[in-house]
Amino acid sequence: MLKQRVLTALVLLPVALAGFFLLDGAAFSLFIGLVVTLGAWEWARLAGYGRQGERWAYAALVAVLMLVCSLLPQLAGAILLVALLWWLLATVMVLTYPDSSYFWGGRWRRLLIGLLILLPAWQGLVLLKQWPLANGLIIAVMVLVWAADIGAYFSGKAFGKRKLAPRVSPGKSWEGFYGGLALSLLITFGVGLYRDWSARELVLALIGAALVVALSVVGDLTESMFKRQAGLKDSSSLLPGHGGVLDRIDSLTAAIPVFTVLLWAAGWGAP
Repeated sequence: MLKQRVLTALVLLPVALAGFFLLDGAAFSLFIGLVVTLGAWEWARLAGYGRQGERWAYAALVAVLMLVCSLLPQLAGAILLVALLWWLLATVMVLTYPDSSYFWGGRWRRLLIGLLILLPAWQGLVLLKQWPLANGLIIAVMVLVWAADIGAYFSGKAFGKRKLAPRVSPGKSWEGFYGGLALSLLITFGVGLYRDWSARELVLALIGAALVVALSVVGDLTESMFKRQAGLKDSSSLLPGHGGVLDRIDSLTAAIPVFTVLLWAAGWGAP
């Protein structure tokens, strides 16, 4: 398993880095769209559609909707605001699972939820790529999420006692969450000092980073909730040793639109 994970990472990492940071414009949108389309193919299975034809039909629908969004960029603001509302609702759903499954148990509802998860993540990355410090912004949101994951892993291993969401993901603890949050905030603080941010800018950045990290955890738990409901361990086996595409981007699907909305609200860019 470890060998598979390493080999897959060695192949995918340069491809991902090249796609994220060397491509621009339509090529970048298409690259991210391909990743999201594969995620949609996986999501259809989580929604209860096991036949390949059904799964590819849903993936095609998501691809068409991304094309529509690219042709109508004025929709970007609405898409991101709807995403923000969705992730707040998802937080409640995760905290109240399994009771919340009563409201989203239908297959068509789960398909709709897939759109709320996948489309805003694509839209957020497309916007970030168009704004000042484009690649820097993309790196920033990824570092926040990765730092939270790393901090949560080590602090959870060392101190984890109180379960964060035992009915959704028994392995996660509050101590792990706090450790991941602390590492992300420490990095944000260090960047603020390096870039000589004002006290106000630093406080706002720390608050924003905390929100992004907290909702990235919700993104992770949301996919875990749907996998648990579907009786699946991984979203697919597309990535040997790593599971599926959704298993690798679940936290980012929440973090990216939230990060983008916060920057937008701060006047960084405008959809």
